[in-house]
Amino acid sequence: MEVCSIVYWTFRGLASLIIILSAGYLYWKTTRNKQLIDQIPGFKDWPIVGDVLHTGSTPSDFLEMVLKACDRSSAQGIVKIKMLEVPWVFLYTSDLVEKLQGSSKEIKKSYEYFSLHPWLGQGLLTSSGDAWRERRHMLTPTFHFSILKDFLEVFNEKALDLVEVLQRDHCDTDIEFDISTLVTLSTLDIICSTAMGVNIGALRDGNSEYVKALQVLKEAADSRPQKLLYYIDMVYNNTAIGQENNRCLRLVHEFSYKVIAERRAMKEEGISQSTGKLRPFLDLLLDCRDEQGNPLTDHELREEVDTFMFAGHDTTSTGISFTLYLLGIHPEVQKLCQEEIDQVLDTGGSISNADLNKLTYLELCIKESLRIFSPVPYVGRELIADTQFGDYLIPKGTAVFTLIMKLHRDPRVFPDPERFDPSRFTSENCTQRSPFAYIPFSAGPRNCIGQKFAMMELKTIVATLLRNFNIESVQSREELKINPALVIEPVDGIRVKLTSRQ
Repeated sequence: MEVCSIVYWTFRGLASLIIILSAGYLYWKTTRNKQLIDQIPGFKDWPIVGDVLHTGSTPSDFLEMVLKACDRSSAQGIVKIKMLEVPWVFLYTSDLVEKLQGSSKEIKKSYEYFSLHPWLGQGLLTSSGDAWRERRHMLTPTFHFSILKDFLEVFNEKALDLVEVLQRDHCDTDIEFDISTLVTLSTLDIICSTAMGVNIGALRDGNSEYVKALQVLKEAADSRPQKLLYYIDMVYNNTAIGQENNRCLRLVHEFSYKVIAERRAMKEEGISQSTGKLRPFLDLLLDCRDEQGNPLTDHELREEVDTFMFAGHDTTSTGISFTLYLLGIHPEVQKLCQEEIDQVLDTGGSISNADLNKLTYLELCIKESLRIFSPVPYVGRELIADTQFGDYLIPKGTAVFTLIMKLHRDPRVFPDPERFDPSRFTSENCTQRSPFAYIPFSAGPRNCIGQKFAMMELKTIVATLLRNFNIESVQSREELKINPALVIEPVDGIRVKLTSRQ
């Protein structure tokens, strides 16, 4: 009898759940929002589960599904994907992207960035509304060109450190290796020096606790949104990965607070440990004031420093790595870059800002690499008002994503889009192009505040490496698998061989 009772109540519970879900779906099916969303092109989704059955098992599968949906409705420039009954809308033509990215009102980040909040708080990347506007206004002067050019000293120093490691361990061995890992450690050294004024020696000691903790936080921020149950803090915090993430959060935050306390004390005592004119961003942030004249609190400083750490090394390392990859499979283009570099840098000394300005062909190559492999594959907004995109009215509250990876492959703007062609970015070829057709650093009011910093770093590192090495990529484009995380990453690394030019 007891077994029968269990079976009976289990059946009743399941039946009740099915009835509740069915009733909810029938109600939702008749609502205005669903009717508007269902008009947008996309797959024929299933009731309640939406497009879950199309998604595959990996982020790469999901990206392939989204791109396939875009191909099926390329003329409209808009598609929807539904996870359960939650819609995600993707835009990928410049006119629709301009409507979203160019708006001074639609600046609210979509909920999918929630996994970054424990790490970055309400820093410049994750905040919205008036809080974001005030913080952006406050921080913009710290990225003025007159300040950024002083960071070239750090870029040159860390680039030469990378050359030394590559010459010692990998050059002229005829053995392939993953260069993206070393580039990531090098850019981490750069951002630690420029953001906080500390040298963590990541390239020399990639196994330090701080370096490993940052990697855990990045992987957790990428993986958490992929599992619906992990959206619930109580569930996530009781998993092994959630507990490890929280341990690393404490370690990284404690490190940031320790550096903030030290730099604040030095400022109050009138002590400077900066070499030459170089002042790290943290020192500049200590001077920032809001409209009421109030300085940033330690908590607010930590949010911005951690934001610089996240946004300032992963995106640049990705840009450098994929540029090296593309030059490595196009040796004729690589040779042209090296000829320009040899001509501009004939003295053999450090790269100056005047030198960077003369490396025009190298810049074209970097821009084309950022087109094909945009470090950030998409950016998301949550609409604060009903908005018309082409023929479709998207209701308030919908998550709308600019699919940069597809935008940059629009054949109407970039003919034969998979072909690596730096000439696309000569001044004459850019004249008639919409500024919203190419946005590796996003666009509009929420564009990347550090894009000039990033381009200076990319040019310095790539030029230094090409000055010293010939690079041969050993993976074909078909073999190079991409993981579409918050910042794209090669699934199996960027595998190359190096030979010395000396």
